Amino acid sequence: MEQKSLFENADGQPLASRLRPRNLDEFVGQEQLVGKGKILRRLIEEDKISSLIFWGPPGVGKTSLAGIIARGTHAAFINFSAVTSGIKEIKAVMTQAEQARELGEKTIVFVDEIHRFNKAQQDAFLPFVEKGSIILIGATTENPSFEVNGALLSRCKVFVLQELTTANLVALLKRALADERGFGGKKIVISDAQLEVIAKFANGDARAALSTLEMVVINSPEAEDGAVPVRDETLEQCISKKSLLYDKNGEEHYNIISALHKSMRNSDPDAAVYWLARMLEAGEDPLYVARRVTRFASEDVGLADPNALKIAVAAYQACHLIGMPECSVHLTQAVVYLSLAPKSNALYVAYEKAKKDALKELAEPVPLVLRNAPTRLMKELDYGKGYQYAHDAKDKLTNMQCLPDSLLGKRYYRPTEQGIEAKYKIRLEQIRAWKKSH
Repeated sequence: MEQKSLFENADGQPLASRLRPRNLDEFVGQEQLVGKGKILRRLIEEDKISSLIFWGPPGVGKTSLAGIIARGTHAAFINFSAVTSGIKEIKAVMTQAEQARELGEKTIVFVDEIHRFNKAQQDAFLPFVEKGSIILIGATTENPSFEVNGALLSRCKVFVLQELTTANLVALLKRALADERGFGGKKIVISDAQLEVIAKFANGDARAALSTLEMVVINSPEAEDGAVPVRDETLEQCISKKSLLYDKNGEEHYNIISALHKSMRNSDPDAAVYWLARMLEAGEDPLYVARRVTRFASEDVGLADPNALKIAVAAYQACHLIGMPECSVHLTQAVVYLSLAPKSNALYVAYEKAKKDALKELAEPVPLVLRNAPTRLMKELDYGKGYQYAHDAKDKLTNMQCLPDSLLGKRYYRPTEQGIEAKYKIRLEQIRAWKKSH
């Protein structure tokens, strides 16, 4: 039961829809999956598709592959939208698929944007996938490890689709100029250099490339001889604002903040500033970036340069006070400073080790010597007995035990010799030597 509104060519549709590939020979890119002899190509050509998920950025062919499967399979093919379909619609289709299975017929269910289904909706598919009532094909731009239920994901083969290369997109654009479904009936005069500009602007997205070409052609006046020459000025106007590949709620959001963090950690200010600009120019909240930068100041620099935290906090305050675009330079200052600062993760390691013991030793009582005794009863129970006030001691040090007995001798903070932390290491060694001697 193929929904023709999704795959059928029709006048008046955008170029990207009219030019959807009808078979694998017309499909552009993803050679690692659908090239000659590759696994996905064999499964499609032999009509042996099992439940699978297509994962990749927009415009790389996920829905087009589903359309090719729909045309080539002998199974009933049902298209589902995760945006408009609910539990009721899912159950109705599953009942229909179960009846078909009893008659020996296969049913393929294609779910576009499967990550938009909530857990209950995804769970509704699970028993029918397990029984073989349906073959599920999901398409998602989000990492299925996070967005698809584990039980459902374990029953699906995940195929990762990559961004299309510039060469892929140029080939697609040339086909659009020659194909009758595109501009094959017109004489479009456009250079290879102009096609490459469009391909690079599309950033790996076939839909964006075709939409841009269509816009350029529509805005190019027809000459007296019937030709449609594309001028550089027209092209520049159509691509004046590039849409950055960035989703504040999606995986790319975490990929880029990770790139910023790891570039600073690797003392690479140029890369760090680039990833910072990628986020800010795509509309990221500067306060989110400032919070992550402030975390980095202690996690990766720490006491190797105590000023790092001051600068990060100051950048956060500047972002809060004046916002974008003015605060971009304050974040740049913080990011460059942190990239060049000496690095130490001793504070991060210390806390993580202490956290494990804190979670494991939840019932460990606070030593009596460290407890306050504001009441008479508490004093009678020896709360605070033997407490030594460090300020009364000559060296401002005492040999009082502060850790529970079970953790006595534990070492969480191990300072490095990076930057100023080298001084703290010497100081800590002196303190530990004093306590050992006393």
